[in-house]
Amino acid sequence: MAETSPPRTLRDPAALAAAGLIPPAAVAALAPVAARYAIAVPGAMAALIDPADPNDPIARQYIPDPAELITAPGEQADPTADAPFTPVKGIVHRYPDRALLKPLLTCPVYCRFCFRREAVGPEAGLLTEAELDAAIDWLAATPAIREVILTGGDPLMLSARRLGPLLARLAAIPHVEILRVHTRVPVAVPHLVTAALAAALRLEKPLFVCVHANHAREFLGGAGEALSRLRGAGAILLGQSVLLRGVNDSVSALEDLCRTMLRHGIKPYYLHQLDAAPGTSRFAVSEAEGLLLVGALRGRLSGLGQPTYVRETPGGGGKVVVGRPVGATA
Repeated sequence: MAETSPPRTLRDPAALAAAGLIPPAAVAALAPVAARYAIAVPGAMAALIDPADPNDPIARQYIPDPAELITAPGEQADPTADAPFTPVKGIVHRYPDRALLKPLLTCPVYCRFCFRREAVGPEAGLLTEAELDAAIDWLAATPAIREVILTGGDPLMLSARRLGPLLARLAAIPHVEILRVHTRVPVAVPHLVTAALAAALRLEKPLFVCVHANHAREFLGGAGEALSRLRGAGAILLGQSVLLRGVNDSVSALEDLCRTMLRHGIKPYYLHQLDAAPGTSRFAVSEAEGLLLVGALRGRLSGLGQPTYVRETPGGGGKVVVGRPVGATA
């Protein structure tokens, strides 16, 4: 039987309308949103959306909305303050013992609440070879760095041919003890987790793959096979989510999400308070409500299923645990 191609990614309002995910009358209103922020809804993710449900939690995360162009008080273009902590292009060094490496700024799907929406997009591209060399040289010359976290963009959008040598170069730095990869690929475009890509993750040093997902339904389709391949490659799987109004702001939704992660061999790691990026206020849940939700999970899930509820501090001060005294970092 001939192989079928994966469904195409929807990248503009007209394509969303043609797929029945927005009404045709909404195309013109969404044109200014598309001009400012990238749109990408992969076929596998589009198939999970119920067009008849105006409150569909998958659609809410990925289908653009005119409200994205309204900046509420307190929202900032760089709410995590990456820029002041960038010693060389592609590196963010906010914590003494670890650093982010952003080899590309392309994602398989563009979240409407993303704090990097101003930077990511299909045209954002890769670091050049010279820029990547400079970033790795900086890591090698900074012995305090024990953990390198690949993010972006989505590092698993790199081909196995690019990703394998990159991870090997990082693992060869003597003082780097741990590598971590943050990704949406296993749930958004699971067909990209090929045997070759999984093999590129096999390292002597510990490698953690942090899977970003916010609703249990995101794990339907091919996610199970993709995650099984990652586990088979020796990756340790963690889960990272954002607390989002209309997506997972109920005890039942959070419980389903955490249980689904555990069934796929993923330890729920962080539940993030929403970063105040421009045009994201419709997703905001108060910290007081978040604390009640997380507290309610204590009686429903074992310790394995409990994520740590965190937020970013202003000015790039790093993550803190919501509800703990100031100075208690995550």
